[in-house]
Amino acid sequence: MVIGGVAAGMSAASRARRRNPEMDIVVLEKGQHVSYGACGLPFYLSGEVKDWRDLVVYTPEFFREKRSIDVQLGCEALEIEPGRKTVHARRGSQPIDVSYDKLVIATGGVPAVTIPGADLAGVFQCSDLTGAIRLHEFLDTQQPRRAVVIGSGYIGLECADAFARRGIEVTVLGRASHLLEGFEPEIAEVVETTVKAHGVRVIHNRAATSISRAGDGALHVHHASAGDAHASEAAELVLIATGIVPHIKLAESAGVRLGLTGAIAVDERMQTSANSIYAAGDCVETQHLVSGKPAYFPLGTTANKQGRVAGENAAGGNGRFEGIVGTLATTIFEMEVARTGLSVAEARAAGYSADGVTIRTLSKAKYLGGRPLTATLIWDRGSERLLGFEVACEEGAAKRVDAAAVALHGRMRVPDLVYLDLTYAPPFAGVWEALLIAAGEAVKRRRR
Repeated sequence: MVIGGVAAGMSAASRARRRNPEMDIVVLEKGQHVSYGACGLPFYLSGEVKDWRDLVVYTPEFFREKRSIDVQLGCEALEIEPGRKTVHARRGSQPIDVSYDKLVIATGGVPAVTIPGADLAGVFQCSDLTGAIRLHEFLDTQQPRRAVVIGSGYIGLECADAFARRGIEVTVLGRASHLLEGFEPEIAEVVETTVKAHGVRVIHNRAATSISRAGDGALHVHHASAGDAHASEAAELVLIATGIVPHIKLAESAGVRLGLTGAIAVDERMQTSANSIYAAGDCVETQHLVSGKPAYFPLGTTANKQGRVAGENAAGGNGRFEGIVGTLATTIFEMEVARTGLSVAEARAAGYSADGVTIRTLSKAKYLGGRPLTATLIWDRGSERLLGFEVACEEGAAKRVDAAAVALHGRMRVPDLVYLDLTYAPPFAGVWEALLIAAGEAVKRRRR
């Protein structure tokens, strides 16, 4: 049995079916959609994806008819009884009990911050397909003029981009001192310049405290600084994008052990502390291969891989998921942003003598329209090991960061990067690629 039917859950169910064509597989999903591209939701809001159905990879009917997986929609798991190997659930108002031999928990994440007034009309989140469909309908029918996005991470900025493309005046309210908390300030500065060039207003170092509705019908987002200075922003639309935390209530109440990050602890086989129970996706922690410590890194790529391993092992296999190096990429207006590994602050917290170097070059040959590219390389001064790499440019950010991600998996040292045989052609890159330039600068600094 699988609890949860999005990335990790359906990957687990599908892999279990391939591993064992004869076993009974049931998926309990409390929503009305499974197997959709959650990372594509902001692009649906902007209109770049015309129909929400285009985000659906496979329908429940496909899983039932083609893979013999019993997908039960609108079915919320309420309690796990490991001793009886039973899940108590509810379909509508009807209680049901479902027994299992092996269980995969894929309950995902929930909003990290609860803000008073979040239930008011005109306040949305972009965390699932049902919510995105409601928000899209609101955008089309109400045509709001002003929007406040609470949260300055990549989901918040992607949605700010989507709203601005619709001609909406957007204010981004962030608690950190710069956009994209976790990125180096030099990279975040490039993104902020781009965001502001498209008319988006940015407010830093402010935490949303509540949302209210004024007599004129407008929503007001109240916020405060560390110095307790209070202010508010008016809008017809508010989006809460404050990040997510693992949804661990079911697992915790069943006695499943939680890890240092507060997410479900699992081993390389995605096995939890409870017999016959596996877990995967945004509800679990994983091993960071650079820091060597547990990490919570909720991304679709990680969820799909973990789900595949959990399903393999639940069906009698012996799959392994060793961990992550923390690779992600996004696009905000015309700017591509990507990172892998650790930031300087994260590396120092992990015990490294970390330093960073930032370089500025062009994305490709100048005579073919090369655009400015900013990259930051993070390394350990003692061992000279590569620890992280970040890029902001208008083209090719993911390509460059992917090369660094492979180097991180290989535990490469910065001097070894300088002469890597990376691709060169004027339409794609300069003779000296950004990663090589940054590595060379780091080596020079190390010798000083």
